[in-house]
Amino acid sequence: MVTTILRLPIVKNRTGLSRSTIYLRVSEGRFPSPISLGGRAVGWVESEINDWVIKHIEESRKQNKRGRA
Repeated sequence: MVTTILRLPIVKNRTGLSRSTIYLRVSEGRFPSPISLGGRAVGWVESEINDWVIKHIEESRKQNKRGRA
């Protein structure tokens, strides 16, 4: 299994979130934490970001169905 590490610009693109929102949600425990790549560089595990996106799509769809019922 290959693990891919995503840097911030890709994470922002995949999630549609801004840098400040990503770090705010990380601090709140509502977004995957980055891993240290050494020095001041960090990245996110791709599978964790993919899981977060899927979870939020599902939650959004559930809320939309409840709102229409």
